[in-house]
Amino acid sequence: MAYRKLGRDNQHRRSMLATLTKEVIKNEQIKTTEKRAKEVRKFVDKMITYGKKNDLVSRRKALAFLHNDKEVVNKLFNDIAPRYKKRNGGYTQILKLTERRGDDALMVILKLVEEEKKEEK
Repeated sequence: MAYRKLGRDNQHRRSMLATLTKEVIKNEQIKTTEKRAKEVRKFVDKMITYGKKNDLVSRRKALAFLHNDKEVVNKLFNDIAPRYKKRNGGYTQILKLTERRGDDALMVILKLVEEEKKEEK
């Protein structure tokens, strides 16, 4: 699997991606660079897929990746994953902003896709 190194060694990169994934789950959106957002969306999609399975193994895998943050995992399994039970992937979207002043890195907003509610029709 090809991945971006993001200018960090393996442990730092994994920790950074886990932290960004936690922030997306907790706040439902983050502002970051385009390259980081494209890398983080893979992990956010994987965590939501774990949440949709809703079994003990999936919960333990999510806890292991998200640094044993039980609050974030509970939000993932109880609030976020049930929203996407009829959706097969593509849980995030990237909205482009302007370049960051200083190094001209393209800034984006990575957010969870809002499900339309068509229950009362």
